[in-house]
Amino acid sequence: MGSSEAELMLRGYGLTTAEFTYHMPDFSHVLNTFVWQDYDLAPDHPRLLSFIDFWKEEIDGALHHVRFSHRKQVSGGEWRNLTGEFFVN
Repeated sequence: MGSSEAELMLRGYGLTTAEFTYHMPDFSHVLNTFVWQDYDLAPDHPRLLSFIDFWKEEIDGALHHVRFSHRKQVSGGEWRNLTGEFFVN
C-alpha cells in the first residue's frame, strides 16, 4: 500500500520534475521531450535515477539530456495536527 503525498512530504520527500529530451527511435536526428514527476529524496534522487535506468533498458529512444528540479514542499516542523477549530465572529 502506497503512502499519501502528505506522509511522503513529512518523511522528507519533495516533488521532483524532470524533462527528458531524447532522440526519436525512427528519426535519430529528431528530438522529442517527455516530462516525469514523482516524490523523491534529495540529493540522491533514487526514484529519478531508477527511472533513468528503466529508460535506458526499456525505451528505444536514446536520451540526449535530462533537466530536473526538486522542491521540498513541507518539512516536519511546518506540520501541525489540529484537534479542534474555533470560529470568532
